[in-house]
Amino acid sequence: MDTSTNSEALRSIAIRVELSSGNIEPLLHEIRHALELLLSAGTSTTIDLKSIPLAPGEEDRILQTLGRGEVNATLSTFGTSDLVETAFPGVWIVTHHDARGGVRARFIEVTRVPEILCAQPPDVTDGLARLTASLSANSLPAAGDR
Repeated sequence: MDTSTNSEALRSIAIRVELSSGNIEPLLHEIRHALELLLSAGTSTTIDLKSIPLAPGEEDRILQTLGRGEVNATLSTFGTSDLVETAFPGVWIVTHHDARGGVRARFIEVTRVPEILCAQPPDVTDGLARLTASLSANSLPAAGDR
């Protein structure tokens, strides 16, 4: 067999290379333990997905495994933040985007409600002041005027 025939034969062999960090299953076990901790002690857990060494495609596999649940929210601040409850209640995917839409950070939060959705005391104080000012500046319409 000549060299060109050997080269052609080698090129015709289908080769599939899959890289794996081996971190998917341990991460899913960590999430399971975090859910147990949430139920038993009310303790929330945050896992920074960007800090875990993952092979190409593994983050997508993790997100597919966790699926999507019934609740999602989008916050608009210095970019957008997407909060998606997974198919496992209490497990959230929180993704922060920069102003151009690029992913800045992605977390798995095991909690009843992600902290970022909770109104912060200074914001509530400001809201109370604005509502109070609005009520004192404007009288409410009478019941018949509505």
